[in-house]
Amino acid sequence: MEKSQKLLNESIKELMPIFERIDSIALYNQNKVLKAFQNNQIALRHMSGSSGYGYDDSGRDALGKVFADAFCAESGIVTPNFVSGTHAITVALFGLLRPNDEVISISGKPYDTLTQVISGEGNGSLRDFGVNYKQIELTASDDFDFDLTQKTLSNGKVKMVMIQRSRGYAWRKALSVNQIKKAVDLIKKVSPDTIIFVDNCYGEFMDTIEPTEVGADVMVGSLIKNPGGGIAPTGGYIVGKKTYIKQIEGRVTAPSIGMEVGSYASGYLPFFQGFFLSPHIVAQAAKTAVLFSSTLGKLGYEVLPKPTDTLNDIVCSVKIGDKQKLIDFCQAVQRVSPIDSFVKPLPWDMPGYQDEVIMAAGCFVQGASIELSCDAPIKPPHIAYFQGGLTFEHGKIAVKECLKTLLKE
Repeated sequence: MEKSQKLLNESIKELMPIFERIDSIALYNQNKVLKAFQNNQIALRHMSGSSGYGYDDSGRDALGKVFADAFCAESGIVTPNFVSGTHAITVALFGLLRPNDEVISISGKPYDTLTQVISGEGNGSLRDFGVNYKQIELTASDDFDFDLTQKTLSNGKVKMVMIQRSRGYAWRKALSVNQIKKAVDLIKKVSPDTIIFVDNCYGEFMDTIEPTEVGADVMVGSLIKNPGGGIAPTGGYIVGKKTYIKQIEGRVTAPSIGMEVGSYASGYLPFFQGFFLSPHIVAQAAKTAVLFSSTLGKLGYEVLPKPTDTLNDIVCSVKIGDKQKLIDFCQAVQRVSPIDSFVKPLPWDMPGYQDEVIMAAGCFVQGASIELSCDAPIKPPHIAYFQGGLTFEHGKIAVKECLKTLLKE
């Protein structure tokens, strides 16, 4: 038997209790999403699209209500007109922040594509509009620096605290909802009027609770990640307190019309259906990430999270340690993709990123991170960020191909 197959078999056997836990979370969240559909009386008419101003677009309105209900929020905006998670986050930030406001990130540096949104010069960034930004790094144990956060908030001038749940291109674990709850409790105690803003990309349905259920005021994510279920072709969501969502609506369209307008001629079926399927699809991706972590850990590679750690997003980070091996690894992921399997991804200067990036993403939806994919900045220590997988069966095939590549079988 090939060593790759032996490693795969050993890991699957050892991980069965973890897979059972992932399935139990999926069942809980499936029931939560089902009730959101039922509570809002979703009907076939909500699948239809609209044109022009979209004044009577019941699908648009119902989609926002379903997301808000499932995420235990007061209100929600869900629209295919958001082109990415970065776009949705940007719209929300500009909807809530004003000149001379102070915003701090307590989870360190945000994702690369937000750097120019926050601190760019002469490009219409928050900085250009007079918004002041600071950041507090996480501790060595990947937790919030509560003492420094409390000290920073004590002046009563911080308008918003930002929290990024996933890791971006940082070597750290994703944040758990329980960690976020502790931060929320502190912030509300020290500075109750401060807006708590959570970038939940990659984190939806990884637990039985979401950040909005523990006090986050606004939560944002992408529909080509977890909550799109691998079916949504584009889009993003923003959910939270009604008063903040109302402010953001004025930036989605215009202050005078908010979300009273907005059409989408193609219809909303893939968004409703994708959201309904997402608890199950997220579980498939989570199992695949754990399997990658286990097998590559057995090969001696440093991985985050470790297979026995609680998984708080769908990403598995692997320190490959060598540029060519990293490229080979990503190309192996591409080879086992259903789309563009014949393509060899190479590093390139992607818009919004600080370093060259290689991306393996043979996806039905371009760039959909809930589908099996892998990307990496080309810089030491050459870390691969693997995520997604619409089926665990596909995940097993991908793991074996990557193992064979690294073992040169």
